Amino acid sequence: MITTNESPPTPTPLLTVRETADVLRVSERTLWTLTNSGELPSVRVGRSVRYDQNDLAAWIASRKTAC
Repeated sequence: MITTNESPPTPTPLLTVRETADVLRVSERTLWTLTNSGELPSVRVGRSVRYDQNDLAAWIASRKTAC
């Protein structure tokens, strides 16, 4: 067995609906629309919905356009 000194990556904290809406500067209703359509990636934790900060950054980057 080969062992390494590398530790597993530390996951970033998941954001709540309110925190994510604040980050994106949209209403919670708009956030739900994006989530329910499958356009914005989300994580289910029990009955709660959370958002990974890395997924949000990738989603934002994918939506950028050149002016």
